[in-house]
Amino acid sequence: MAHYILKRLLVLPVILLILSALIFSLVMFLNPYERLAVFIPNADAVGSSIPFDELVARYGLDKPFYVQYYEWLGRIAHGNLGWSPSARMPVAEAIARYFPATVELMSLGAIIVFVGGILLGTYSATHHNRLFDQVARVGTSVGVSLPEFIFGLALLVIFYAWLGWFPPGRLSSWAENVVYLSGFHRYTGMNLVDSILNGRLDVFLDALRHLILPAIAYSIGMLSTMLRLMRSSLLETLQKDYVTTARAKGLAEGIVIKKHARRNALLPVVTFAGAIVAKMLGGR
Repeated sequence: MAHYILKRLLVLPVILLILSALIFSLVMFLNPYERLAVFIPNADAVGSSIPFDELVARYGLDKPFYVQYYEWLGRIAHGNLGWSPSARMPVAEAIARYFPATVELMSLGAIIVFVGGILLGTYSATHHNRLFDQVARVGTSVGVSLPEFIFGLALLVIFYAWLGWFPPGRLSSWAENVVYLSGFHRYTGMNLVDSILNGRLDVFLDALRHLILPAIAYSIGMLSTMLRLMRSSLLETLQKDYVTTARAKGLAEGIVIKKHARRNALLPVVTFAGAIVAKMLGGR
């Protein structure tokens, strides 16, 4: 296993290099002026009166492909990841600013997806064709097909606009004063973790209250997929001979499910979990 992991890690830089060259070559199908549009926000900061030809020469967009690719690799090696038009700042600065919030949201979403999907999927499979299973099948079909932004808007209307339970943003105004204006130490940039390290349970609960709705809206599709996968895998496992043998030995149904059936049913779920983590990190 260690040899296999080491081999994969050694091959990974080569794969990334090939993929970057392929993507870079596709971008070269655009003419220099079309590619200049990526730099327009940054160019505006310098001055909008600069001619396009001068901007093309400044950014080296008129150079051959191999020269531009070599220079791009050099900038990547020095930590220059380019300019983000959406964040209106360098990419490296945007990652440093927003990555802690992304990890925080992803972590809570992962708990909802994995714990909720496994437990609810197990309960649905062990109550096959009963009321909960019927509701779960309908609910997961809606969760998979419904766009996340529509589900998020519905949650905002119900739990923020009508009920006022879960406010938007990352922190309430009083908690922001504690975090940014007092002696609060920012160790990781994640409000949940930093509030625990600072011994502020009130800030932790406030940050968690702000995270619940985004985490649910963000993870509902993946939770539905995980629940359906766990349910189908466990239903298939319950038909295996070793499960029938365990029941014939007189073992309690709970022990048969937890120690025999569910452990083996988790194999495809764990495989699928890697794809879910990658999707979460990508913010999709």
